[in-house]
Amino acid sequence: MSSEPIRPLTLAICQFAPRKGDTAANIQRLGALCAQAASLDPRPQVVHFPETVLSGYFVEGGVREVAVTAGALANDLDDAYRTACVLAGVPTVAIDIVVGFYERWRDTLHNSAAYLTIGLDDGPPVLRHVHRKNFLPTYGLFDEERFVERGTDIRAFETPWGRAAILVCEDAWHSMSGMIAALDGAQMVFVSSAAPARGLWPRDDGIPGPYSAARWERLIRDIAEEHGVYTSFANLVGTEGGKRFFGTSLLVGPGGDVRSRAPVWDESMLVVTLDLDDLVRARADAPLLSDLRVALPHVLDTVRRVQENAPVVLSYDGPEPAAADLLRGARGFTTGEFPIPGHPAPAAVSDAEVVGRIGREALPVIRQSMRDHGGPPPLTIDPAMAEEWLTGFLREEMTRRGFQRAVIGLSGGVDSAVTAYLAARALGPSNVIAIRMPYRTSSGDSLLHAQLVIDALGIDSRTVDISGPVDAYFEHDTEADAARRGNVMARTRIITLFDLSARFRALPLGTGNKTERLFGYFTWHADDSPPVNPIGDLYKTQVWALARHLGVPDAIVAKPATADLVVGQTDEADLGISYARADDILNGLLHGFTHEALRARGFSVEELALVERRLATTHWKRRPPATALVSHSGIGESYLRPVDY
Repeated sequence: MSSEPIRPLTLAICQFAPRKGDTAANIQRLGALCAQAASLDPRPQVVHFPETVLSGYFVEGGVREVAVTAGALANDLDDAYRTACVLAGVPTVAIDIVVGFYERWRDTLHNSAAYLTIGLDDGPPVLRHVHRKNFLPTYGLFDEERFVERGTDIRAFETPWGRAAILVCEDAWHSMSGMIAALDGAQMVFVSSAAPARGLWPRDDGIPGPYSAARWERLIRDIAEEHGVYTSFANLVGTEGGKRFFGTSLLVGPGGDVRSRAPVWDESMLVVTLDLDDLVRARADAPLLSDLRVALPHVLDTVRRVQENAPVVLSYDGPEPAAADLLRGARGFTTGEFPIPGHPAPAAVSDAEVVGRIGREALPVIRQSMRDHGGPPPLTIDPAMAEEWLTGFLREEMTRRGFQRAVIGLSGGVDSAVTAYLAARALGPSNVIAIRMPYRTSSGDSLLHAQLVIDALGIDSRTVDISGPVDAYFEHDTEADAARRGNVMARTRIITLFDLSARFRALPLGTGNKTERLFGYFTWHADDSPPVNPIGDLYKTQVWALARHLGVPDAIVAKPATADLVVGQTDEADLGISYARADDILNGLLHGFTHEALRARGFSVEELALVERRLATTHWKRRPPATALVSHSGIGESYLRPVDY
């Protein structure tokens, strides 16, 4: 412990969106934020930043380009902080910071977080500790172990105010990490994270934000309460390649109570003053850490024996076998078959009869059906959160790509209508251009419904009749079937959309939903071509729910879904199943539920086979073109950059 710890301690937790791959710009931003913290009253002694704030998280093969040594980081941040203080007219005072970065260390690369003291009067910055992420996620959208090395230590360290430890993101998902930090004397555990938002369904706690934010809050509270430590959680915000970081940084007290919570999605500096004496009170009220220290030698011995696969030695006496047990073994009776002497085997009776015979000793039985238990995540969404999530995604993706305006192929259907509503709210109506592209056989309702959206939003529009080029192409092939003609129409529309994109300097937005993408129910290199798609991870039923929330006209929401490429065609007739049933099945299959489990939830063999066949036979449409790998720098395999995918 430090000889003279600071009590109370003021902490600032900063959540912000770094510029992707631009370490120089991000260092300047960090320096400016430290200068801002230094101007506050009370002044924070510590400023906590999220994981990989120096570069952004999803950089993949660009790690080696953005990685820096801890010493270089300390010097650069010290310079940036001093410069920012001068520019802001703020006195330069010593301040501690926790900052996440990709580290170059001993010719290896790591996802690390450093604890630094900068702005000292009498010398250069002090590097007090570097924690290298131990647990590297290698599942789903994460592939860290391909690009960085694992750390091997979790240790507490001395600071000017007390003793601290650092965890980086998934380190916190393993309970032993917090345990090791607390056993090593940590009073504060800093958790730096780049956690993306996932889960649109409403939260049970009623707090705004995605499901993953609620999951993180439980983790942070558990670390604090179980080990009697303060826990600071700093999380990124912003969007990287469609993954949006949710923020909601936290300071949790040693009793597991949330002391302060930052907003969801937005940049902010969360400033909280805490009393380190709370540690004493919390550990006295719940001496779990003390109990752990006493039990630890025995626990470690158990771990050793488990690792060595040592045989189990029973440390208890079993009951003497009853006569009935001996007979059961000798005669081969099962438990349910064995007769009780003097009592005939009872006939089957109802639950109610059993309760009546047992009397007051009976307990009420609470049953839960297979359908209501242990299923996939719900398809129900929080539409207000979805709107905020997706409009923020659109604003950031458009800005990052250098666009202010968007063009949308407005068909008159619910998918393109929802996309138009989201774009108008994200960018402003004046920055959205709707393009209607009818063919001569298109339903008149499609044009009228598209006009309802245009009028409701007050957005600009153009109408381009594609009949001429499509009919001209098929003059040489009058026997082309409906599928071929529909594909040519779809590709003619995307050619038109991209050309108008160039004309208006406006980015094309995709309008395909998740159900259609999984079913392959789209024209390859047409509907899937726009570089940004806000609804591509929403099932069709979720799009309808969002449409109702956004105020899309009922005439559009209520009508049967159709691509309007063939007269009389509807999506559900083509697919052979309703969207409601298909979405439930797809949701189950994508979360690993077997056909048997889904049949128990009420779906037929035929429905499952239909959906599985669609899912399996159209996967090629969701993949990039296969390229023969013949070099050591294959694009997308070895040649990887700070990703903007």
